[in-house]
Amino acid sequence: MKNDLPKFLHAISFAAKRHSTQKRKGADEQPYVNHVLEVANLLANVGKIEDFDILIAAVLHDTIEDTATTESEITKLFGAEVRGMVLEVTDDKSLPKARRKELQIQHAPHLSDGAKCIKLGDKISNIRDVSENPPADWSAERRIEYINWGERVVDGLRGANANLETHFDNLIAAAKQNFQ
Repeated sequence: MKNDLPKFLHAISFAAKRHSTQKRKGADEQPYVNHVLEVANLLANVGKIEDFDILIAAVLHDTIEDTATTESEITKLFGAEVRGMVLEVTDDKSLPKARRKELQIQHAPHLSDGAKCIKLGDKISNIRDVSENPPADWSAERRIEYINWGERVVDGLRGANANLETHFDNLIAAAKQNFQ
């Protein structure tokens, strides 16, 4: 496997610039780039993933969906493999939110293994935030609904990475215990 550390660092810089004005929804409004870095960190250190294309796609996973980044930019800078994984986990923002959420459940089993790992990392990060640092206006009921939906998405991702799945399961168990 080729060491693409320079390309990975370029992706981090690219994502930081593209997400520079965005904040997470949590009450503490962390910089959005913290989320994509957390996803890549989870993949590398929990999932033990060493494939730089997957790690790069993890860092870039929200750029097309949430910024003005285009598919062609991703392809030109990071290659077709990375672009493909980013597109696999990108929601179509022209659809209503409820439909996008349903499509995530439907599409999860059909993602590539790399995209499944990225989606697992994304769900771990998001559910951790919903559990520990929720948006100020989210009720306990809404948080539980999000956690339950995240479980349904992850059900379709099973078999991609046992370490990430175990981490997710432990997170869910702890989150549910907080709401009892």
